[in-house]
Amino acid sequence: MTTSADHTAPRRSRAWITGAVITAVLGLFFAFDSIPKILGLPFAREATEGLGFSPDKTAVIGWVLLACLVVFLIPRTAVLGALGLTAYLGGAVTMNLHADKPLAGFVLSGVYVGLLVWIGLILRRPDLLRVLGLRRD
Repeated sequence: MTTSADHTAPRRSRAWITGAVITAVLGLFFAFDSIPKILGLPFAREATEGLGFSPDKTAVIGWVLLACLVVFLIPRTAVLGALGLTAYLGGAVTMNLHADKPLAGFVLSGVYVGLLVWIGLILRRPDLLRVLGLRRD
């Protein structure tokens, strides 16, 4: 027996669910990256200093990441957040390259994570493919 509520409840596709899971995992990843920086935990300050920044910049970097993450997690502003995270990750790629970190393990990790940001977003909002010119309907 079905009720009228069953007919009005939105049915999420597997792609949307996969995108939501990717987004949730990335959200946790970015939160666990930004919060230690904001709190100025020693390991975060040392890592920031190891990339050539003064330790007092650690909290600023953490706040920028957290702001981009919050904007990314709000559905209406998710595209703007994805752009912010992409820019943040581009900076991470540049700094890791400048610090002579290993290419596959460190330098390109920002690229891998950035791709996941956009894959998760596009799986949740496939209409973005049209906007990006990757699909014609």
